[in-house]
Amino acid sequence: MSGSKPDILWAPHQVDRFVVCDSELSLYHVESTVNSELKAGSLRLSEDSAATLLSINSETPYMKCVAWYLSYDPECLLAVGQANGRVVLTSLGQDHNSKFRDLIGKEFVPKHARQCNTLAWNPVDNNWLAAGLDKHRADFSVLIWDICSKYTPDIVPMEKVRLSVGETETSLLVTKPLYELGQNDACLSLCWLPRDQKLLLAGMHRNLAIFDLRNTSQKMFVNTKAVQGVTVDPYFHDRVASFYEGQVAIWDLRKFEKPVLTLTEQPKPLTKVAWCPTRTGLLATLTRDSNIIRLYDMQHTPTPIGDETEPTIIERSVQPCDNYIASFAWHPTSQNRMIVVTPNRTMSDFTVFERISLAWSPITSLMWACGRHLYECAEEENDNSLEKDIATKMRLRALSRYGLDTEQVWRNHILAGNEDPQLKSLWYTLHFMKQYTEDMDQKSPGNKGSLVYAGIKSIVKSSLGMVESSRHNWSGLDKQSDIQNLNEERILALQLCGWIKKGTDVDVGPFLNSLVQEGEWERAAAVALFNLDIRRAIQILNEGASSGKGDLNLNVVAMALSGYTDEKNSLWREMCGTLRLQLNNPYLCIMFAFLTSEAGSYDGVLYENKVAVRDRVAFACKFLSDSQLNRYIEKLTNEMKEAGNLEGILLTGLTKDGVDLMESYVDRTGDVQTASYCMLQGSPLDVLKDERVQYWIENYRNLLDAWRFWHKRAEFDIHRSKLDPSSKPLAQVFVSCNFCGKSISYSCSTVPHQGRGFSQYGVSGSPTKSKVTSCPGCRKPLPRCALCLINMGTPVSSCPGGSKSDEKVDLSKDKKLAQFNNWFTWCHNCRHGGHAGHMLSWFRDHAECPVSACTCKCMQLDTTGNLVPAETVQP
Repeated sequence: MSGSKPDILWAPHQVDRFVVCDSELSLYHVESTVNSELKAGSLRLSEDSAATLLSINSETPYMKCVAWYLSYDPECLLAVGQANGRVVLTSLGQDHNSKFRDLIGKEFVPKHARQCNTLAWNPVDNNWLAAGLDKHRADFSVLIWDICSKYTPDIVPMEKVRLSVGETETSLLVTKPLYELGQNDACLSLCWLPRDQKLLLAGMHRNLAIFDLRNTSQKMFVNTKAVQGVTVDPYFHDRVASFYEGQVAIWDLRKFEKPVLTLTEQPKPLTKVAWCPTRTGLLATLTRDSNIIRLYDMQHTPTPIGDETEPTIIERSVQPCDNYIASFAWHPTSQNRMIVVTPNRTMSDFTVFERISLAWSPITSLMWACGRHLYECAEEENDNSLEKDIATKMRLRALSRYGLDTEQVWRNHILAGNEDPQLKSLWYTLHFMKQYTEDMDQKSPGNKGSLVYAGIKSIVKSSLGMVESSRHNWSGLDKQSDIQNLNEERILALQLCGWIKKGTDVDVGPFLNSLVQEGEWERAAAVALFNLDIRRAIQILNEGASSGKGDLNLNVVAMALSGYTDEKNSLWREMCGTLRLQLNNPYLCIMFAFLTSEAGSYDGVLYENKVAVRDRVAFACKFLSDSQLNRYIEKLTNEMKEAGNLEGILLTGLTKDGVDLMESYVDRTGDVQTASYCMLQGSPLDVLKDERVQYWIENYRNLLDAWRFWHKRAEFDIHRSKLDPSSKPLAQVFVSCNFCGKSISYSCSTVPHQGRGFSQYGVSGSPTKSKVTSCPGCRKPLPRCALCLINMGTPVSSCPGGSKSDEKVDLSKDKKLAQFNNWFTWCHNCRHGGHAGHMLSWFRDHAECPVSACTCKCMQLDTTGNLVPAETVQP
């Protein structure tokens, strides 16, 4: 290394010592400086460590390469390769072990002098030392020496000692190597293969060669330019790295024909590559005149079979110091630690921090990995934030088949947990829309059925200028009030609000009874009062107070109502107008607001935001004129759209306005599940084609797939195709005959069964087990199952070995051509296959294809082949 950049080596077994090799050998001791001051003469390596110089060896000139003895004893024995081809054993410090004292100064001399390029100690037999030399036409370039050899020549030729310094005892010279390899070639790099002590990998001039010392006349080689710096992965002994100029090649010794990977080429030539000894698959590379070390993290995808797959490379760059780096060395035991040295012998102790990989599962589990540690984020016991998360809610709702009840649509809010009043209002609205649409279509097809799904806003606009008011008597009071005459459109609006039932009857009695049964006495009393029945309102409040479940203060409210007077300047009106705002229940509040308001001015009722939208709209339909009603509905619709309040669907319907409202709701909550099911319920085609609606639907489908709710996603697709026939996909995959090209499944489904016995298909007495062993189009035989060797199309239960229990199960199924176990299945790689049931059973216990002599690992090619649905499959 004389005249070249310095190199650095960690001691193999002394984790606190390293050697810097330049024109001389310098041994350093590393110590921690966390709790102590820097000692005099020490060199600062990092904030936590410093190095102290222990000894210097300048007795071996012309150094070209150095290798540290791998055994524990002696500790500081090094082999030095010189420019004349000699290998000299030297030591740093005094070694008191007399057994190895005679090794110090021993020289191994080749026949012809030329430069020694590389040295490698055998990891198993530590006394074997391989040396790689330059080319000589009449000599070998790979020499393997035994450092304990006693061979001493009688006469040492002068050309062998021409470059030696001083007098060298002939007893310390060894000229007879154990093995001589690589004749008439040059060796640039060497490494022993850990799997066998007799295998040596050498980077020759034009090829990589594997020498087997048990048969030195033969070698396995591959022609390549990447012959420098060969090094074996310590965790994967069949993986080797080498480089040429700026490119690194990764080799698999089991497939030695070509590199399995070629890393990105660097603009400058490489000077060193080294595998990390404490981290799996981490390779460090250094280029000339650079202060950056590039790291390549080679990660393998785990498979259930355990076979190696092509690795994924993650490239990183680290900068240990500001100056150019001459060389680096991984620490043998400290994870991801290295020391770098600059051309002016400045050193730095550096630790490569692990990448932090964060994984957030679709079911809200959060984990991250750093190095060899795996961390999981655990929720606190008293923290119920997970229950409030919309993803958790949607997942639980999907398991309860939320949104799929198309008969009693209102029940979907119960499937959602019956906790959200907005969802309750939404599904009741959709239920009434579906109910009255069907009713209208039966009475007059194509008349006003589509108007129902357009919402109350459109319904009200269609009846402008057609309604007049009239005076009606109160029940229980000697008083009259102006109420709008109910035309067909206002009756429909009240029906959508739920106040009245189907038909021409406008009695709210059934609605009041249902509210009383549900315990909503305040709301029932308010609805009765708005229908001018104060006696019924007082009666309902008394029932609520005496039921034990209601508020005892309802009696007080009933008493206050009973004292109602129509005089404008009465004390009753003055006190009620002042104290009504102190009532907690909004329905009680609007009751007194209604009684104390002037005729035609009902802002205290219409703009009470805590009252349900359907009740405020129904009140407006009864008491507001056409112009007032239209303005109020318009204003309320805009408020609902801006707030993303699902109660506003009653006003907007499933129209463009409804999509705008739902967009605000999804932006606020992220609930694409409700948005998808709602828009599919009765939206016209142009609304369903809206990009936003399609985006919600596709995101919900992807969400179900991410949760592995594949059965639920299939149910959703079926539900979608029923409500939106345009979304039904065409058949994308079918089994076709190899001879005529016709679809086997289509041909089988169109074969008339009338007039021909089932025995023609090979099945007797069982019409549910159709057996088609040949193409119905050209009558050519179908392929055979690789396991049962029976033609495809034969039910599994009728194959030899099928149990009686299987037959009973098949007989109980619907009449189909084939159940899943009988489906055709085959590998897209090797084209072998058979019955799906047989294939699944085979690959539970085997990795390779069932066809003999076929080594294809079929199931491994499918990344989802070993996954199972996460949801409980319901019958």
